[in-house]
Amino acid sequence: MVYGAIHSTESFGSVDGPGVRFIIFLKGCAMRCRYCHNPDTWEMKTDCMQSADELLDKAMRYQSYWGKDGGITVSGGEPLLQIDFLIELFKKAKQRGVHTTIDTSGQPFTRKEPFFSKFQELMQYTDLLLVDIKHIDPVEHQKLTAQPNENILDMLQYLNDIQKPIWIRHVLVPGITDNDTYLHQTRAFLETLSNIEKIDVLPYHALGTYKWEQLGIPYTLTETPSPSKERVQNAMDILNGICKS
Repeated sequence: MVYGAIHSTESFGSVDGPGVRFIIFLKGCAMRCRYCHNPDTWEMKTDCMQSADELLDKAMRYQSYWGKDGGITVSGGEPLLQIDFLIELFKKAKQRGVHTTIDTSGQPFTRKEPFFSKFQELMQYTDLLLVDIKHIDPVEHQKLTAQPNENILDMLQYLNDIQKPIWIRHVLVPGITDNDTYLHQTRAFLETLSNIEKIDVLPYHALGTYKWEQLGIPYTLTETPSPSKERVQNAMDILNGICKS
């Protein structure tokens, strides 16, 4: 039996996939996004280990609220760092007829073994992925997250190859990702994919800064404001192909 390192759960998630969802937040993430609102999930601490059956039993208590579209979403942290646990969880979820979604940055993705074979198996039990594109430019992505983005874009290409449904998410940060040139470059990449069901722009906010303070980690975006409604709409228009130039 595989156990997962669990940060927390949420019973009635409404923005992390279709319908009402039971959200499972896993621990562990190699990204160090400058705007992360869950830095307390970065470390893979093992003080709360749970089995797939334990979590599914808990989730199924809320099944009557899910309707025809709801289900479970696994977020983090970065879920793919616990891919063995995800496989077991989602395989058992599908046996119970549950819709499964992964909320991921894609950072652990590689076509090398043993990860790639495990990822291929996981996709057999996964209905939808919510994938963050942190930054389209490789240099700026490294500055923003401390990780490269080539393998992340490769994951998106692979998901397109197998026609696995995805939702794209992009956090709009003034002075970092709120740049029309980069937004158009992101749109050009998205146009190579035919498996996108939805594109969301998430306005940057500083609501999680208190966690950084509690953990003693310097927060570098204290002077960065949230984007205006106009800039959010502009990004939405570009990424959804409404603005062509």
